[in-house]
Amino acid sequence: MNAEIVIGDEQGRPVLIDIEELLATRLLVQGNSGSGKSHLLRRLLEESAGMVQQIVIDPEGDFVGLADAFSHIVVDAASYSQGELEALALRVRAHRASVVLALEGLEVEQQIKACATFLNALFDAPREHWYPALVVVDEAQMFAPSAAGEMAEDVRRTTLSAMTNLMCRGRKRGLAGIVATQRLAKLAKNVAAEASNFLMGRTFLDIDMVRAADLLGMERRQAERIRDLERGRFVGLGPAISRRPVTVKIGPVRTGHKAAATGLMPLPEAPKADMAALLTDALAQEARPAPPPRAPAPPVEALGAAMAERAEAPVAASRREGPKVDVGGAVAAVMAEMAAHPDSAYQTASTLYQAFLTRCRARGVHIPPLDMAAFRREFAVALAGLDRLEDEDAARIRALGSGIADDVLGPFLVIARSALEGRDAPDEDELARAYGTSSPGRVRRLLDHFEREGLIVVREIFGGGRKISVPALETAS
Repeated sequence: MNAEIVIGDEQGRPVLIDIEELLATRLLVQGNSGSGKSHLLRRLLEESAGMVQQIVIDPEGDFVGLADAFSHIVVDAASYSQGELEALALRVRAHRASVVLALEGLEVEQQIKACATFLNALFDAPREHWYPALVVVDEAQMFAPSAAGEMAEDVRRTTLSAMTNLMCRGRKRGLAGIVATQRLAKLAKNVAAEASNFLMGRTFLDIDMVRAADLLGMERRQAERIRDLERGRFVGLGPAISRRPVTVKIGPVRTGHKAAATGLMPLPEAPKADMAALLTDALAQEARPAPPPRAPAPPVEALGAAMAERAEAPVAASRREGPKVDVGGAVAAVMAEMAAHPDSAYQTASTLYQAFLTRCRARGVHIPPLDMAAFRREFAVALAGLDRLEDEDAARIRALGSGIADDVLGPFLVIARSALEGRDAPDEDELARAYGTSSPGRVRRLLDHFEREGLIVVREIFGGGRKISVPALETAS
């Protein structure tokens, strides 16, 4: 089998890459954004697709199009757990499948963790599965940074170890690393130094040009040659490419990639008023996330009946029967008293429950009318002031809160009551009291949590303040 592919041409003469030699000597690709770096990688992958297994780490979704023309399998890392990614990597090595690990759906730190997990599993595959494979890592400065930056130090150590293993020790396991970066200065030196082949594209920063010239064996004054390269042209050097620096124009590719239009395009012809309407009409509805499905609400109407049944249960023989007590009325009165006390919202749940039982006994209710869990939710209702609403409105808000956790039910009910009353947002002191805190930071984090869950929509007003709406209330109205 001919192991050479044509990567491009130099003044009409084809420039070849020896894939067998590349497997043994690895490759480093460098180029600023817009230099044609991704185009080069795609050309290399397309031309060698039938020769060798290919594993692509793709943080931007640039290479998923390979699956349309070749046998590559696209693996969406966002759909798998850490253990599943490790198991999948072992299967990739065992079955010699060409895959594109798509990281586009993850946050940056999650991309880094997923890449490290996958590479480590490839590296740790059993010896009988050490088949030759090209491992292409695009945007390698993310996964092998020269400095920690905003990344946690433990995450940096993990990903740097995975990339170092790929470039330093991967050859014995059949793994040939091809790393591509926009900035040589941001790529860890021990990763870049393991490559013996180089394709250097256009770069403008002096520190990157000097380092590229050092890797290519050029004198410092020759570094200007790299700055003057056109888009799609690279200076190549290495045992798999050429024994002397060669300037290559990368050839065409068959598969496309998702990219923004870079040329000029005619602007839309629309009247100014129509364009303003397109931008601003019904903006709040479009920005509002759909509320997540909630578990069906338990029947709140049964609460009074349940309390009455418990009150009418037989009392111990040693206890003298007293006059009939309105259990529901007594509980409501006790709840109102406790909610009105300025310090009650800041007590622990167990302390409040004991106080509740004591007050109930003082009113003649000797058998606990509510258990601890039911008390917490009813006390949240009392703190939210739902008794000041019409019965129908209070029932609607109760139903909305049925799926909310006990510890955050109170503030949610306060927000829902405020929205039902037509206010922009509840009073901050009232919201903090319902949450049992005096910390504005905790309240902000709670609002963020509610918004992520789709329970509320918070709109910060540039002039100051905020508007909080409850989508489920507006949907039902």
